[in-house]
Amino acid sequence: MDLSRRPLRIALIRHAESEANLDKTIFETVPDHSIPLTQHGHEQAAEAGKRLRELFDNEPVRIYVSPYLRACQTLESLGIDDLIGVVREEPRLREQDWANFQDTADIERQQRLRDSYGHFFYRFTHGESGSDVYDRVSTFLETMHRDFETPDAPRNVLLVSHGLTMRLFCMRWFHWSVRFFETLRNPENAETRVLLRQPDFRYKLDRPFEQWTPYEPTERERSAWL
Repeated sequence: MDLSRRPLRIALIRHAESEANLDKTIFETVPDHSIPLTQHGHEQAAEAGKRLRELFDNEPVRIYVSPYLRACQTLESLGIDDLIGVVREEPRLREQDWANFQDTADIERQQRLRDSYGHFFYRFTHGESGSDVYDRVSTFLETMHRDFETPDAPRNVLLVSHGLTMRLFCMRWFHWSVRFFETLRNPENAETRVLLRQPDFRYKLDRPFEQWTPYEPTERERSAWL
């Protein structure tokens, strides 16, 4: 691969605030993929779009977006339509599958089990484990790298996705350990992380993820951010 074709920036953004962020019982009656943003969520996305426009220096951007409604609405509300060259709906960037229509009490019980078992390996009864999401993110990376080799390869890439998926994307990209992943918090709604291309054509994160349990990253893991 011609490394000079690699984009200058690969930005990841978590969807803005959705109805489920305010009321988890909505999962009992509305499919996870169909849950919309709140009005505040649309406002969050608009503010994030201003920051992304500045980051992208008003240059074209290629989009990969989760098919979930809250991710698609986040993209629409960013207000950067004039910069967008290609938009690809990417099912592999979807939220972790937890269940179909969810039983709130059962999901809360399983979340407690997941905390003791491990977020990476625990598989929800009718859904996925973190490791399942890691595997599909890995296959998406192969696709994205092939796209970097096309004649119209963009200087900017934006992934509109979900918190866990963002963390696992970075885990896979930077080859972080499972132990380190287990300590990482999700970004907030409409929060970003950006992989910035360095002079050696490698990437570094603009900032690390926050940690919710103590763990000292290894020197290699710390080298992932500026």
